[in-house]
Amino acid sequence: MRLDKWLWAARFYKSRGLAQSAIEGGHVKINQESAKPSREIRPGDQLSIRIGEYSWDVTVLALEAERGPAPDARLLYEEDEDSLARRAQAMEARKLQHKPEAERRGRPEKRDRRSLQRFRGR
Repeated sequence: MRLDKWLWAARFYKSRGLAQSAIEGGHVKINQESAKPSREIRPGDQLSIRIGEYSWDVTVLALEAERGPAPDARLLYEEDEDSLARRAQAMEARKLQHKPEAERRGRPEKRDRRSLQRFRGR
């Protein structure tokens, strides 16, 4: 089965086109090697998948040509414990980051507007 088709069926990407772009961009590796979208995969292959700031290290368990519901897609692979822990830690760190936009509500007041103008040098 083609790598791009499996990534789409396993619900890592919303379309095969996105999966192909990620593979060509070097975000997906098979057994620590770069791959092409048409590369054939088999059960037992190790995949490293990077999407944004998150990464998965998975082992292919089964092949499925059709895209099904998410619970069925999770049965196509098994994620390594280290990968799961790293991803959980990255999600937790992202939640704890300070978000300045959370403090702002609505339009700037007169005081906020004047401080913005001073900052911009106007």
